[in-house]
Amino acid sequence: MSEHQKKDAMILFATCPKGNEELLAAEIGSLGGQATKSTVAGVYFQAALEVAYRACLWSRLANRIVLCLAREEGVERPEALQAVARRIDWTQHLAPGTTLAVDFHGQSEHIRHTRFGAQTVKDGVVDALREAGQERPRVELRQPDMRLYVHLHRGRLTLGIDLAGTSLHQRGYRRDPGHAPLKENLAAALLVRADWPARAKRGEPLIDPLCGSGTLVIEAGLMAADIAPNLNRERFGFHGWAGHDNVLWRELKREAEARASIGRRRIKSKLYGVDQSPQALSAAKSNAMRAGIPALIDFRGGAVARLRRPEDCDEPGLMITNPPYGERIGELPELVPLYADLGERARREFPGWTLALFTGNPELGHRTGLRARKQYVFKNGALDCKLLLIDVPANDVSESSASGTLEQAPSKPESASRHSEGAQMFANRLEKNRKRLKKWLKQSGESCYRLYDADMPEYALAVDVYGDRVHVQEYAPPKSVDAAQAQRRLMDALGVIPEVLEVRPDRIYLKQRERQTGKAQYQKRDSSGERFQVREGSALLWVNLRDYLDTGLFLDHRPVRRRIAEMAAGKRFLNLFCYTGAATVQAALGNEKGGASDSVSVDLSNTYLEWARDNLALNRIDPSRHRVVREDCFHWLETAGSEFDLIFLDPPTFSNSKKMEESLDIQRDHGRLVDLAMARLAPEGTLIFSNNQRRFKLDDGVRERYAVEDISAQTFDPDFQRRPNLHHCFLIRHREDA
Repeated sequence: MSEHQKKDAMILFATCPKGNEELLAAEIGSLGGQATKSTVAGVYFQAALEVAYRACLWSRLANRIVLCLAREEGVERPEALQAVARRIDWTQHLAPGTTLAVDFHGQSEHIRHTRFGAQTVKDGVVDALREAGQERPRVELRQPDMRLYVHLHRGRLTLGIDLAGTSLHQRGYRRDPGHAPLKENLAAALLVRADWPARAKRGEPLIDPLCGSGTLVIEAGLMAADIAPNLNRERFGFHGWAGHDNVLWRELKREAEARASIGRRRIKSKLYGVDQSPQALSAAKSNAMRAGIPALIDFRGGAVARLRRPEDCDEPGLMITNPPYGERIGELPELVPLYADLGERARREFPGWTLALFTGNPELGHRTGLRARKQYVFKNGALDCKLLLIDVPANDVSESSASGTLEQAPSKPESASRHSEGAQMFANRLEKNRKRLKKWLKQSGESCYRLYDADMPEYALAVDVYGDRVHVQEYAPPKSVDAAQAQRRLMDALGVIPEVLEVRPDRIYLKQRERQTGKAQYQKRDSSGERFQVREGSALLWVNLRDYLDTGLFLDHRPVRRRIAEMAAGKRFLNLFCYTGAATVQAALGNEKGGASDSVSVDLSNTYLEWARDNLALNRIDPSRHRVVREDCFHWLETAGSEFDLIFLDPPTFSNSKKMEESLDIQRDHGRLVDLAMARLAPEGTLIFSNNQRRFKLDDGVRERYAVEDISAQTFDPDFQRRPNLHHCFLIRHREDA
């Protein structure tokens, strides 16, 4: 490249994450380029070669810097794409022996696959070089000498040389990513939006109380110390470009090294990274070491609830953090108090500071109790996120902030005044229900019970206690209910449950309840394998509050299981749709008169049958006398030759599992199902038929054929008496005159 060409403005394209285009255009301008057009996830600009090199070295926001060789409209067919690539004089850019890769992005009606698009461009390059008498380049996908960037969208084509090589967000320091890290250029964009460059020049302190692998605080350190983010990168894409000016590049790199040396000595700001995870802190320290700024950041261990302002921070500064934001609903119970703690510690320990909170769940951001003065929209991968800029009130000075360390302050629970009026009403109802059930719980010895079941319609939750754990089910709101309002009330409830029930947030399990069909009835929500034992009467039972929609124990059927235990002595017991076998365990254990002589438990789910076997083993029940069978209950009843004295029939309300020969609708099919069960019932035996269809009506034919006693009202303990239609239960026997 001639001296004249080096100074001439080239057309370049800088790519970036969506939403960062405005910031990137300003950054390009500060580096000496002239932004000409912003597009989705990128900025076109004009600049001389020196500025292009500076952008590769100094851009904190870009992913790639592309030297544009062709920009065309109306490119739809592969022939047109290949022709564009063929018209370029590749001898000016590709030296003989250079290896090549083509990164193709986008599609058209006739170019639908990126590999085909890349192959088409490569063919055009090969044709052009062959016509020029130069050997064809060898394709090397992993580590090519040169990468071509191609983007095609709605017929608009951009084709050029990727001067970066690999994405510029990969600074090289983050080999230990820790949990769910931010990309480096997104972290830098958040810092720019929080005005960190100007704050750093003033010497303000910065703290990240949930620093993870340290990306935010490391990027802040690089900015404050005037260190080029890609100073330590050994190779850029332009190193394989025939137009590369190594003299100019070395001069710019020496300048950056000198600035970094001066910046490390002159930095005024104090930087702190705090996290309660030893693994995350270890990764953060290693990352800071590789970034060349280990001495600039003070990493310390500690939880948000115990956070204190560093003793040497006399002036307000910036608290910036990227807390987890619960992509899965089951994560929310721990996050609501985390955000509340963050707001409480900010008010108590950091008055006058700015809190920059990055979250994919703005409703969680509201849990801080602090109002954002400004919000910026970002994309974190595919997730829509917001950066909330919050001015922490300056009149909340803590008397205890003058001394101490970051991790030593005890956390004090906030008063009820921090809760909304609705949340306080919900808390009051929980307290009221606890008092109402206290006497019964003491007399019965039950440790698993329902405390709350949508008592207040606006808080449509079921809250079940399992010993020292709490299981919360959110009933899916109807479409008429505003989703944001429903989410806010859920957060309210999760905020007060730990305080009222005196349970740790990590022992609260949240699920959303909605109608389940087919495989969804048995599908795992998680795979933690986290289960524990609970006691019901004389039985020990396994429950799992995390992995499945249901827990393994239907609490409303407790009185039914108690009745089964009382009736089972010496009986042959059949449990149809047995679920996890809790009723079988109660039948086998029985009461003081003894338990069932033998039993068969039938279900179609391997998962729940294995659970039933575990429950039987937990109670040392002989598996040779108490068998578990995987079978469609209809088919089993039609083919079984056994007779039973006591049968428990508790089918689902609806099922269309592919494992079943036909779908089940209990209102439609219960007559046939009862008849099949009664055919297996001994003359003096009893069928206990139960179901959870709220509007269930027993078929008149069943009442005519058999002696039926509706015992539904007798099968609700005090914790379920608010819902008398939650289930229906009948004792069915053969008529004496039959």
